[in-house]
Amino acid sequence: MQIKKRSIKSTFREQKSKLEESTSLESLFHLILLDDNEHSYHYVIEMLGYIFDYSEEKAWALARIVDTQGQVIIETASRSICEEHQLQVHNYGADHRITSSKGSMSAIIESST
Repeated sequence: MQIKKRSIKSTFREQKSKLEESTSLESLFHLILLDDNEHSYHYVIEMLGYIFDYSEEKAWALARIVDTQGQVIIETASRSICEEHQLQVHNYGADHRITSSKGSMSAIIESST
């Protein structure tokens, strides 16, 4: 009976090792929204809702953090997803509520590790 248990454990370890070798998980990245004085809370809330489908409450909380801390992580995902969303942030346009707003907000991508 002990021989059978060892062979099961050994087989499990071998399979686990093979799975870990064959499955390389893509690294995760943060998309970080940077604060500026050219965009209103309404703009940030609207943009985050449109791009990420965030609720008004979540978007408001993130807008508050970027305003008070200068930046906020708005997403943690694969590099390709972060790059796609970064492009959408950069292309969202100016805040029509603020006359000095000349363009979109800025967002940077950083490794999550």
